[in-house]
Amino acid sequence: MELLLEKIVIYSIVGIFVLAVLLFYIRKLRRESRIVEEKIRVAREYGFHEPVSLHPVVDVNSCIQSGACIRACPEKDILGIRNGKATVINASHCIGHGTCFHACPTQAITLCIGTEKRGVDLPHVNQYFESNVKGVYIAGEMGGMGLIKNAVEQGRQAVENIVRSLNGKGNETYDLIIVGAGPAGISASLTAKKYRLKTLTLEQDSLGGAVFTFPRSKIVMTSPMDLPLHGKVKLFETDKIELLNLWIAVLAKNDIKIEEHKKVETIVNENGGFRLLTNDGTSYSTKKVLLAIGRGGSPRKLNVSGEESTKVAYRLLEPELIFNKKIVVVGGGDSAIEAALLLSDQNQVTLSYRKDAFPRIKPKNREKLEVSLSSGKIEVLLNSTLKSIEDKCVYIEVAGNDEYLQLENDLVYIFAGGELPSEFLKNAGVEIISKFGEAIMKYEKR
Repeated sequence: MELLLEKIVIYSIVGIFVLAVLLFYIRKLRRESRIVEEKIRVAREYGFHEPVSLHPVVDVNSCIQSGACIRACPEKDILGIRNGKATVINASHCIGHGTCFHACPTQAITLCIGTEKRGVDLPHVNQYFESNVKGVYIAGEMGGMGLIKNAVEQGRQAVENIVRSLNGKGNETYDLIIVGAGPAGISASLTAKKYRLKTLTLEQDSLGGAVFTFPRSKIVMTSPMDLPLHGKVKLFETDKIELLNLWIAVLAKNDIKIEEHKKVETIVNENGGFRLLTNDGTSYSTKKVLLAIGRGGSPRKLNVSGEESTKVAYRLLEPELIFNKKIVVVGGGDSAIEAALLLSDQNQVTLSYRKDAFPRIKPKNREKLEVSLSSGKIEVLLNSTLKSIEDKCVYIEVAGNDEYLQLENDLVYIFAGGELPSEFLKNAGVEIISKFGEAIMKYEKR
């Protein structure tokens, strides 16, 4: 009888302990769910919850709440756990690392582009990166992969597919012309050298593409990558200068020259190959073409009086060399905010934006902007529109004011986005399709 009582007591204690642990776990889950729900509420309020481009979609039926996707994401707060399942919080901050996709042990995550309501225009390409125009390939940001690491990988894969499709026919000057010298274009150039292709790389601006236009100290890469003819690049928190110097060194070591300031304006089919015409009137013939251009295209202009002035710029390269100036920065995205913050250290900066809030900037930029506002380092004019640029001043229309605001001014920086090179692609015969929540990376269910 005593032995039975002992067992009952032991089982009761164990049962109470298990129940206590279970209750603690349930309370913890509920608390974490409430935190995530609050984050989602804030994300919706600021416009971060709605995807802009590439973003993860979670299959709740497959999710086992391992948290591996959350731990793997370098951006943080893209995903969270709510009611025992992974869910998206700040979808618009996703930049396509794909680490959540690879980390999920149950293959519950799909990377999609666009949503049911908001489509994203992309050129049509197959699994070999070839467009509907046979012989024209597309890799990198234009194909939907803007992350440097992913663009580098796509550039390599695209050229390897091109190598397999080449034959000795034709009398074109080049086997391959690569248009664009950003991450995908540089990777493609190195891969083409590896396979001894007769290759030419044309860049409309400077080596690095969009990366070159970033401010000097901007962090551009947060994870390692494999660079053809170089190997693993083990750099973390890498800034623009460090990355550009690496690319310059690797290209020089492999005797690869990038033709800068050569904008390709026309691609024409010619006798089974292609003829490319550039802005300076030069003509090139090639068997294959790889488009490694960005989605931003050329900077979008405001078309206001005085915009052709030399004091107007559309990118900020070396903010540390600018001081004691009265500057107006136009725009409401991360590029505009980052430029205003960098310039405000040594200058008087006014930030002008046409809307009543900054809906899609990164949390860190929002925090820094709020600090600068409270300290008076930056003046922000919301609901405002730049109307005219004069030699020593600018005129800005502010909602609610009868007259334009006149500001003394030395420099104007405009960050109004870029004009997609859709016409260029269409003229080349490349089909543009709108993707509404379509999968870019997914596991095939067996």
